[in-house]
Amino acid sequence: MSELPEADRQGDLPAPRETSELIGQEKAEAAFLDAYMGGRMHHAWLLTGPKGVGKATLAYRMARFVLKYGDAETAKAMGVSSLQMDEDDPTFRQIAGLGHMDLLLLRRPADEKTKKLKTVIPVEEVRRTAGFFGKSAGGGGWRVAIVDSADEMNANAANALLKVLEEPPAKSLFILISHQPGRLLPTIRSRCRKLPLTPLAPEAIDRILAQHAPDLAPEQAALVAALSEGSAGRALSIAAAGGIELYTQMMTVLSSLPRLDVKALHAFADLAARRGQDDKFDMALELLGDWAARLVRTLSQGPDSTTLPREGELAARIGQSSGLGGGLDRWVEVWEKIGAMAARANALNTDRKLVILNAFSLIEAASRGLTVRA
Repeated sequence: MSELPEADRQGDLPAPRETSELIGQEKAEAAFLDAYMGGRMHHAWLLTGPKGVGKATLAYRMARFVLKYGDAETAKAMGVSSLQMDEDDPTFRQIAGLGHMDLLLLRRPADEKTKKLKTVIPVEEVRRTAGFFGKSAGGGGWRVAIVDSADEMNANAANALLKVLEEPPAKSLFILISHQPGRLLPTIRSRCRKLPLTPLAPEAIDRILAQHAPDLAPEQAALVAALSEGSAGRALSIAAAGGIELYTQMMTVLSSLPRLDVKALHAFADLAARRGQDDKFDMALELLGDWAARLVRTLSQGPDSTTLPREGELAARIGQSSGLGGGLDRWVEVWEKIGAMAARANALNTDRKLVILNAFSLIEAASRGLTVRA
């Protein structure tokens, strides 16, 4: 593995380009395969949906398929009926190692000095398409560019990509991955065929956890599946980053509202801010932000079958008493500010324990009906 971080790699888990199986997205995969086999291939595809539902995995399955078979007639002659490919296949191995001459990956690069990922995909990355599409494809076939994720392009990069999409080279395939397609230029969206991927069913999450986190006890797996909200990537991240322990301690702290248990709060903050364990800190803020989002949803729509018991009890207390800060607008503000704090913490070298304490300070203020200050 490279010493530099990779924007599309999650901890020690296989990167999407190294993953052969896609679970729970049969409809999206069938739509692409039908277009390819039917001679209705669009030059640009926009894969949309929540993070962690398999968009990047599908993108690489699409890329492998067109780079291996070249045209529909060849695929039909070989009796191909899916995008599945054996991991020993030369095309699979070349793409997994980013060594295929007809595949270009555009993603957030790492800074070689700081060893950290840049916060955006800069225009220099997108300009690589000029040289890439300016050369002949190996064997005269397709050339494929994957943008992971298109949401992370800065304005100049987005405009540069738009120019390429407006006049696509022959036999070029652009696959754009987007978690929030509304953030993309409307002109980029209009030049792509949209392929939506949906949150995975609980059975699919259970299957993925059984494969990649087999040591989880049944009750732990059930909690991880509930917290994942249909995202396989999120489920695996929670399991790998100690999310079960973090969530349990977080709920212990939150259950002491409207006045937080200071001892429990500092114990949680110490756990989340341990030196050298960036994944725990990121996971703690994600769990806290996700709880705030679910609280807003429960306060506005009421509990449903997916509401976790401890969260439902706390939401009921908050909603029943104005003294416990039941105002929806106040909690929406808390949710937004926790998200902003997480973004700043990742961009700046901040005291991580202080970030956690400040986030809970917002929550405590809201629960007591006080002004929420970041």
